[in-house]
Amino acid sequence: MRHLRSISIPNPLERLDRFVAEFLSKYGLLALRVSLGINFIWFGLLKFFPNLSPAEELAGNTLLILSQGLFQPTQSLPTLALTETTIGLGLVLGRPLRLVLILLFFHMLGTMTPLVLCPSEMFNQGIFGLRLEGQYVIKNLVLASAGLVLGSTIRGGRLVASPQKG
Repeated sequence: MRHLRSISIPNPLERLDRFVAEFLSKYGLLALRVSLGINFIWFGLLKFFPNLSPAEELAGNTLLILSQGLFQPTQSLPTLALTETTIGLGLVLGRPLRLVLILLFFHMLGTMTPLVLCPSEMFNQGIFGLRLEGQYVIKNLVLASAGLVLGSTIRGGRLVASPQKG
């Protein structure tokens, strides 16, 4: 199989390919940041209303375990809802991005804890047999990865359509 870089694009498609690559490099990070923000706002808002979030019971139980029974779900879920909504608004607005991403990563660490704390709720047949709750948690790997990409821009990093060859 030939290496993808050795494939030559015919000239008429070259301009289209360059246009698309430049468009994606110009707007891709913005789209990622805003869509990630919308995701956090949406899931955060759901937690403000009892019985509306599909993750409410799992989140409440996890926070109960993490706080060693100190905070009941009725106390901790509004805080979680506010945290998620704040992360989402910060991402959509792009400010204060460094603080928002730090909050996002601590939040993502918390969202992964049910894999260890509540394995019977996550898996039904070994580590590959994810229940719906487990799938809900595992999808956070994508959200955390999106946060990593956005974090790479904090000090001016950007996507480049045509990197210089060194």
